[in-house]
Amino acid sequence: MLPLLILLGILLVPALEIFVIIQVGGAIGAWPTAGLLVAETVLGAWLIRREGRRAYGALHDTVRTGVLRDRELGDAALVMAGGILLLFPGFVTDVLGLLLVLPFTRPFVRRGLSSFAVRRMRAAEERAATVFPPPGAGGAGFDPFGRGRGPERVETPPGPVVRGEVVHEDDDTASRA
Repeated sequence: MLPLLILLGILLVPALEIFVIIQVGGAIGAWPTAGLLVAETVLGAWLIRREGRRAYGALHDTVRTGVLRDRELGDAALVMAGGILLLFPGFVTDVLGLLLVLPFTRPFVRRGLSSFAVRRMRAAEERAATVFPPPGAGGAGFDPFGRGRGPERVETPPGPVVRGEVVHEDDDTASRA
């Protein structure tokens, strides 16, 4: 599902950007629209520089102290993603980029993405539990050979066993070769 959404986003965002630029150009004119796009790019570059330095400093302090704080890591990632969006020409990506870069909107976006990630992790855990049932839930647990605990434990995996012998070369013959 997510790859399909990414593909649709790659295809639809440029079309949406062109549509919005044409609508804005029709409302205020071509030159003011171009000037507005250039002004957004300059403002975006200034914001990226300011907020990027702040996020990088917080991230650097986090790494220096050795305590990983999810807020600083999330802010650095959001500023970087917002900066990339601000560099694309267009009004839609600029609005999304500003939501990620501005310090007063970033906490809302971070919380929303965090809750989305939690829901995705829970769904993945539920899917994994159907494939690999946890121990004690009527399944074999995560042991790929289905070994249980206690006296019913099987020491060799089920299926054909090929007996063999390991031959080690002497150190003397290996050094002569």
